[in-house]
Amino acid sequence: MKKLINHPDNVIKEQLEGMQAAHADLIKVNFEPYYITRAGGPVQGKVALVSGGGSGHEPMHGGFVGHGMLHAACPGEVFTSPTPDQMHEAAKAAHGGAGVLNIVKNYTGDVMNFEMAAELAIAEGIQVQNIVIDDDVAVKDSLYTAGRRGVGATVLIEKICGAASEEGYDLKALSALCRTLNQNARSMGMALTSCITPANGSPSFEIGDDEMEIGIGIHGEPGIQRDKMKTVDEIAEMMTVGILEDGAYSRILKEWDQDKGEWAEFEYVDEPFKKGDNVIAFVNSMGGTPVSELYGVYRKMAQVTDKFGIKIVRNLIGPYITSLEMQGCSITLMKVDDKMVKLWDAPVYTPGLKWGM
Repeated sequence: MKKLINHPDNVIKEQLEGMQAAHADLIKVNFEPYYITRAGGPVQGKVALVSGGGSGHEPMHGGFVGHGMLHAACPGEVFTSPTPDQMHEAAKAAHGGAGVLNIVKNYTGDVMNFEMAAELAIAEGIQVQNIVIDDDVAVKDSLYTAGRRGVGATVLIEKICGAASEEGYDLKALSALCRTLNQNARSMGMALTSCITPANGSPSFEIGDDEMEIGIGIHGEPGIQRDKMKTVDEIAEMMTVGILEDGAYSRILKEWDQDKGEWAEFEYVDEPFKKGDNVIAFVNSMGGTPVSELYGVYRKMAQVTDKFGIKIVRNLIGPYITSLEMQGCSITLMKVDDKMVKLWDAPVYTPGLKWGM
């Protein structure tokens, strides 16, 4: 294993120290426990957006703390959920008096710990809502989840909801927007190689030089299908068609009932894409794939969406939700209306995403 680290036990602390040093004008890092907030926060009178998960996916989530996106992020150890006390302390530090919205990727540890953190904050009089993101069409259930995994849509949702918070959406309206965006988004990932975590020092799965995995997760999970290596056009078409032809998806999700003061289960159904939809298209590097190859993916993806009568109105291309050094990519398509596009275009200034300022 070759990595730019000193010792596996110190990876997260030292990387956070570097992040603090590099972006002191934007963020503030707390080390006991680990969490990242906006420099100069909390933002009074605005709903605080908090997210988090295992490290190894940078710039998500800590790199998206700043104006127009998150108010706080909780980094766990590599591919390991942060703890409830991290999330609770982050929520308190970010809370500006208008409540907290936790954006939670659908992984069992993240979901469970964010629920515990929400209960701690609610007990202290802070209004909290948890919205689970589950956009990966490759899996129904996995080693890490019940239901679909939360992957690339998280980046787009954090951006749009961050802009809505800046506009003054209250907690109920912001939660509704976050929920709708999740229902509008679908993703799929693939890999040419696996990744190596600093603690294990070995690949998360073995794959031949002439093979590829379709439907991988962001924690080095193997895909749902292993094929012989194909051209970029064949790969991009396979993934895009898989997203566009995915049917209606129903599941039960747990959210906090503000009126009853207890958790409640709700059934949500995601409707498939249809001709005439406008979408934001996101082609993401898993960490080891250069942007030039992502443009090759985007080229074919755009041809396929056009063939289906789907119009791409905005795009994002680059390494934004990574899996250490894994070679591969993911595609996310999110249906949007004019209001969502306006929120997407709104200024953002974070270590990992900047425009309009």
